[in-house]
Order: sequence, then structure tokens, then C-alpha cells
Amino acid sequence: MTTRRTLLASATLLASATTLESALAQNTESPAKQADFLFVQTANSMSFDKSTKKLTLHGVSPITVFFSDRPERVAGNMKTAAFVPFWSEGKNSFLSDPPNADISILEGGILRQIVAVLEAPVLKGADLSYTIKVLQGDMPAKAAEASVFIDVIGMPLTPVSYAGVARRSYRRAVIR
Repeated sequence: MTTRRTLLASATLLASATTLESALAQNTESPAKQADFLFVQTANSMSFDKSTKKLTLHGVSPITVFFSDRPERVAGNMKTAAFVPFWSEGKNSFLSDPPNADISILEGGILRQIVAVLEAPVLKGADLSYTIKVLQGDMPAKAAEASVFIDVIGMPLTPVSYAGVARRSYRRAVIR
């Protein structure tokens, strides 16, 4: 004899199995979304040693800004100290494919832009150094108010990825 309790338990079990099967089907059908992130670092001044090809950002901001373009339009920030080790993590890291960057500086009130390849970041206190290869422009030995616009790196937009965590934190900050 079928009781109400048995009927409800069976219905609940069937609904749970159907929901789980649907969720598993969705997870296997759609790969994790990817986004291309760009990064911006700013500093009070910079120096460049032509013999060692070392660019040093003096008084670098403790925050590195990141953002993506359509369709996700994710924006946020991360500690610059976390950006440096992040450089070499993951399958498509900057270590395996060094990024180009636009180094934008003010020199005597005139904006100057240099395109370079960035490698081997080292953060010591408030100074961030890169070994660079200048692709376009002429890098001065010293300048003030430097900004470095770092080209894209592809990252997954899953809840467990850094970008996913940053995206959730960013949206929480906007909602509050």
C-alpha cells in the first residue's frame, strides 16, 4: 500500500535526480567562459637603465586595475603584490607569452608613449621593475607620472577563478 509519505519521498527524489541530471548536462555542454583582461599600473615616477634594459616604476600604486571588454565588461583591482606571482601562474601566463605594454609618461608636461614587451617583474617595497624590450618609441632615462597599460591575458570567468572571485567582489561593492 502506498502512503502519502512514500509518495512525497518518491516525488522529491525524482525531482532531485532530474535537477541534478539537468545541471550535469549544462556543465558538460558549455565550457567555462573566457575573458581577455587588460591591466593598468601607475607610479609617481620611472627610471630606465638602457644597459640592463630595466624599467623601474618608483612609488608604484599598491593596486593594479584590471578590466575586460564586451560581452562581460568585468572591472576590478588586485594588489600589485598579488599581480607579480600571478604573472607566472596558469597555462596562458605572461611567463610563456610576455605581454606588450604601452608605457605612458609625462615629460615636461608632454605625453610620451612607448610600446615595449614586459618580462620578469620584481616588486621591492614601492618599486616595481620589469626587464623590457622597446618595440616603438624612445624610452627616457627618467620621467614622472608613469602609467603602464598591459595587454590582454585570457582567463576563465568561473566562480573559482581569480577573475570570477574578483567579479563577484566587484559586483558586491557596487550593490552595497
